[in-house]
Amino acid sequence: MADTLLEIRNLRIEATAYPPGEPPQEIVIVDDVSLALEKGRVLGLIGESGAGKSTIGLSAMAYGRGGVRITGGEIVLNGRDLRKLRPAGMRAARGREVTYVAQSAAAAFNPAKRLMDQVIETTLQHRLMPRAAAEARAVELFAKLGLPDPETFGRRYPHQVSGGQLQRAMTAMALCPAPDLVIFDEPTTALDVTTQIDVLAAIKEAIADTGVGALYITHDLAVVAQVSDDIMVLRGGKTVEYGPVRQIIEAPQQEYTRALVSVRGVEHEEKTPTAEPVLSVKGVTARYSGTRFDVLRDISVDLSPGQTLAVVGESGSGKSTLARVITGLLPPSQGEIVVAGRRLGPDLKSRTREDLRELQMIYQMADTAMNPRHTVGTIIGRPLEFYFGLKGAAKRRRVQELLDEIEMGEGFIDRYPAELSGGQKQRVCIARALAAKPKMIICDEVTSALDPLVADGILKLLLNLQKIEQVAYLFITHDLATVRAIADSIAVMYQGEVVRYGTKSEVLAPPFDDYTDLLLSSVPEMKLGWLEEVIAHRRMESAGH
Repeated sequence: MADTLLEIRNLRIEATAYPPGEPPQEIVIVDDVSLALEKGRVLGLIGESGAGKSTIGLSAMAYGRGGVRITGGEIVLNGRDLRKLRPAGMRAARGREVTYVAQSAAAAFNPAKRLMDQVIETTLQHRLMPRAAAEARAVELFAKLGLPDPETFGRRYPHQVSGGQLQRAMTAMALCPAPDLVIFDEPTTALDVTTQIDVLAAIKEAIADTGVGALYITHDLAVVAQVSDDIMVLRGGKTVEYGPVRQIIEAPQQEYTRALVSVRGVEHEEKTPTAEPVLSVKGVTARYSGTRFDVLRDISVDLSPGQTLAVVGESGSGKSTLARVITGLLPPSQGEIVVAGRRLGPDLKSRTREDLRELQMIYQMADTAMNPRHTVGTIIGRPLEFYFGLKGAAKRRRVQELLDEIEMGEGFIDRYPAELSGGQKQRVCIARALAAKPKMIICDEVTSALDPLVADGILKLLLNLQKIEQVAYLFITHDLATVRAIADSIAVMYQGEVVRYGTKSEVLAPPFDDYTDLLLSSVPEMKLGWLEEVIAHRRMESAGH
């Protein structure tokens, strides 16, 4: 085809695995994948972790990270097979013809350099235009991407802008050299829903205006449906289904695709409180040491036994800071925390072992929450020994019972975290929290880093365990679909304050305050044209004001 920008034929990618106690093994991580992308079009690559999405995306630059090797197939960009280019030709193509937008802009920018210097760096290295012209193009892109004060935005350092702004700055960096192809690798996964909408809209408009082709990698089908023309569904390094976005969304042919389209099958009826609160946060105000501003202001919420309070809001609204105050990591300047009728000490060192036992926490990133050198049995067994003095066979028996509860069963007790999937790691963290027999568990974004199908399984597990153990959850999230699935009550936070609070049915029923309305309208829907409808609606509202 004359307009074909990228064609990948029969791609095969391998890596070497090093199983504990076994000889190295060659494994195939992408197996016989083919795709074609025309100029000005967007192909979405979707699938669970380990499906090969990012690996295939990076192969469009003829690049394999972490020991990955491209061992078969052709990667034809602008009519040339990148695999046959000499190193100098490969370097010339990367950054000139094809660019990359990473998932974490915060990790991709140098904190010691101004944004402008980094955004134009590739353009200058390839000598595509003089510095003045490159800066002018960057300013033009800043405006196109909706960044504040485009003329001066580039003078800032990375730490002086928000996560959403930094992600858009990275998109500007990728578009500045006027490439033919941009690879977007989970560019909005780490963002809250309100910021995600802004970034998605900016990316979609920038693609349309510049005419670049794009690969858009994500595990969120509702998101990819808004920006793509075609979708490739991947699993285990193989193509499951490939076709126009409408066909994939409205008439999927394969069972796995149908499961992705219909995910969020958790059903949870709102429960009415029947006992005194297990947690009461009363008039809490807090600020971080060395600052003059309160990050929480007069927060009051209750959580009843066996129920779930969802705390929602955008990044910086104070959700995780509230968790730090409740756990004693940040003493409040005013107010008190009451658990099971007892007023807790303001900081960790003033709390008893029983205080610590009754209030457990599960973190967003299971990878960093576990010691990689400890086995699953040791990780789950630690609170059993610390709080209850269990040792030896009794401890191992209880660990196995907890593994059965989290539906992992036999064979996992002696494994290490590196031998587990993302969902399995999060289940182990849940079991570790349950081992203490707590009255409540704080769940801090525990599903936001997981694929939809895996996250769905974790939510079902948490609800099932809640029925069995009568444990209460304080569930911190920016995912409104999760809130609808599991919450009994909801607290909406904005700029350190609770702006809406009540039962799920009350909070999710109109009339809404402006911020709650913005949150609810920003949750991507599995509907073609949804993003355009949201953008048009907001423009009309802005014009009306």
